[in-house]
Amino acid sequence: MSFEQICKDIKSLKIQGAVNVAKAGVQALKLKNDPKSIKKLINLRATEPALRNAINFCLKDIKKNPDKALKHFEETKKKIIKIGARKIHEGSIVFTHCHSSTVTGIILEAAKTKKFEVHCTETRPRYQGRITAKELSDAGIPVTLFVDSGARYALKKADIMLIGADAILSSGKVANKIGSELFAEIAKRYDIPVFICADAWKFNTMTIWGYEEKLERRDAKEVWPKPPKGVKISNIAFELVHPDLITGVISELGVYNLDGFIAEAKKAYPWMFENVP
Repeated sequence: MSFEQICKDIKSLKIQGAVNVAKAGVQALKLKNDPKSIKKLINLRATEPALRNAINFCLKDIKKNPDKALKHFEETKKKIIKIGARKIHEGSIVFTHCHSSTVTGIILEAAKTKKFEVHCTETRPRYQGRITAKELSDAGIPVTLFVDSGARYALKKADIMLIGADAILSSGKVANKIGSELFAEIAKRYDIPVFICADAWKFNTMTIWGYEEKLERRDAKEVWPKPPKGVKISNIAFELVHPDLITGVISELGVYNLDGFIAEAKKAYPWMFENVP
């Protein structure tokens, strides 16, 4: 696949999920790594620090590090899946929103030894929840798909909420698909633990120094191709989940509260914290 085609696929959401985007970005970087191409890659999608961190890691040694970065994502995903699967218990109902290959990996791993159900939401306007539902159903896991506005019903009997993350900020807030904070608030009302399942490379070190994590806004036509005259469409792709709503982060470093996660990330990946303006 060419550099331009990879960029097109990332931009159009043909390649989706923060880790998949980061891996594709590394593959593109192997094809072209001049300053213009690097800038283009970094700016393909907002709210993707995993992509930026992976590229910065690779640029330290462009001959060796792209393969190391790809290996990192493969190894860490396996670790997160093993750790996360232990949080799902026999007879549980697991709630998830959107599509996270890490979350589906955790669920598939847990299903090897335990029987449980999954409730997921459709995730408008691109319906990524359908991807989750199909993957789990194909594996024989009982799954019920709810419309987004039915999330309270999906959550009421759930035992755990597992979602991915596109960015983790120094404030402890977590950027994930729109609806995530709303559903986390419902989960808190029913005393349902909320776990973020994410690679530590999703931490945005720039936020330490006051920079804001840009929340991606997508084309209004995704929501309503031909709205009536005078109707404005808001198609915000991500929102920030407040740290008070998050029980913990499940990463390759273990299960920690947000402060613990950031401290462990700094010890494990000090290069991410270097030379931040």
